[in-house]
Amino acid sequence: MKKLLLKIILFFLISHNQVICKEFIILQSTTSARDSGLYDFILPNFFKKTQIDVRVVAVGTGQAIKNAERCDADVLIAHHRESEEKFLEEGYGVWRKEFMYNDFVLIGPDFDPGKVKGSHSIISALKSISDNEINFISRGDDSGTHKKEVLLWNSSGIKPDPKKDKWYLSVGQGMGGAINIAVNKEAYILSDRSTWLSFKNKKNHVILVENEPLLYNFYGVIPINPTKCPDVKFDKANIFIDWLISPETKNLISSYKLKNQQLFFPIN
Repeated sequence: MKKLLLKIILFFLISHNQVICKEFIILQSTTSARDSGLYDFILPNFFKKTQIDVRVVAVGTGQAIKNAERCDADVLIAHHRESEEKFLEEGYGVWRKEFMYNDFVLIGPDFDPGKVKGSHSIISALKSISDNEINFISRGDDSGTHKKEVLLWNSSGIKPDPKKDKWYLSVGQGMGGAINIAVNKEAYILSDRSTWLSFKNKKNHVILVENEPLLYNFYGVIPINPTKCPDVKFDKANIFIDWLISPETKNLISSYKLKNQQLFFPIN
């Protein structure tokens, strides 16, 4: 009995020590890559190959960049090029590599009160929603998706103001929470395709505008600058990035599907 107890204690100590001593890096990331299930699909392969754990902090792009500027990251993955380039210009990142893309879609109730389906133009769809003052949900959270939405409104020549325009609701929520509000209010919303496909509470909402160049969504990966953040695990971060942009991982990303649809497309 004593020998068995000692073996159990020894096994626990060894296992506990392995957990404590596990090598890891911190990845500040946009939410869509996590919420789509992509990280759960690809990151076990990286750990198996390197024994380096990737601890993902998934927040909106704006918050991910702020976290990285506070040195709470070894690697940053975001999807708003202008913000990422500013991050580099200010010396927080060493370089940026675009490695994959997906796309945004305009979601709305299937009875389509704004009559936007079939327009094949996100700009004309937004103008119709504004002209008819149909409820539109904005994430309003400084995420990459929110920044893209603002850019599209600006391109349409419209600047909706949540303080004045009752039809334009800025909710300060992540993608899932914002979609949930849109569904319950029978409103329109801009979403990344991967989050929408994995979203369960669709009710009568459908994709109404999709597959146009203005809706493409590019992801960049950036190693954090050790000059700004001396404690950054720069070598391990670069091992991760080399693996992420390798042909092997590009094939892995391409193979990830949800409901038989490919969600992310590697950039060669």
